[in-house]
Amino acid sequence: MPIRILIADDHAVVRSGLREVLRTDPDLEVVGEAEDGTETLRLAGTLHPDMILLDITMPPENGIKTAKQLKEEHPEIIVLFLTMHEEESLLHEALRAGASGYVIKRADRSEIIRAIHATSQGDIYVHPAMTRALLHQPVTTEHRRGLPAITLTRRELDVLRLLAKGNTNRQIAELLGLSRRTVENHRANLMGKLGLVSRVELVNYAEEHNLL
Repeated sequence: MPIRILIADDHAVVRSGLREVLRTDPDLEVVGEAEDGTETLRLAGTLHPDMILLDITMPPENGIKTAKQLKEEHPEIIVLFLTMHEEESLLHEALRAGASGYVIKRADRSEIIRAIHATSQGDIYVHPAMTRALLHQPVTTEHRRGLPAITLTRRELDVLRLLAKGNTNRQIAELLGLSRRTVENHRANLMGKLGLVSRVELVNYAEEHNLL
């Protein structure tokens, strides 16, 4: 099954260019395009894509606000930001909003495709030019303790507890009656919301918040 993708960008030329890029990979399928946040949310509900390639500078509100609403209404959909912005603050906002990846528009086509495949498998992907932002603002124990578990949904908490107890994505899917991809998406959402980058940090977070 190909990865079904919705392209959300307010520039028609960008959407057209992305279509051509994604057409080169037989495992990717563009199922629709949106030119603003409102249309993105509507098409997410009608087309049910696996992933949305989302711009940040997009009316009527910015893409980060759209991403937050998307993850609330459709937590199973992967959000991958494709943007011209290289500000470190926007990267952190994007991850907190639940995005699974952040790629700069000047990236070559092979990197865009690589980011799509990585995030579709439940990984977090950050453009190499932006990884310095993660190094400049490391996730410390004090930072984790300042992030209350109440920001997580009930299902995200379920996944977090089971991950912390050593279960694999497949085992969690069986225990919760979910698909493996849904579990992988919840895991990516957890890492994005909490600003964590590894399973070890997820386990530490669960321990610090008495979630085991």
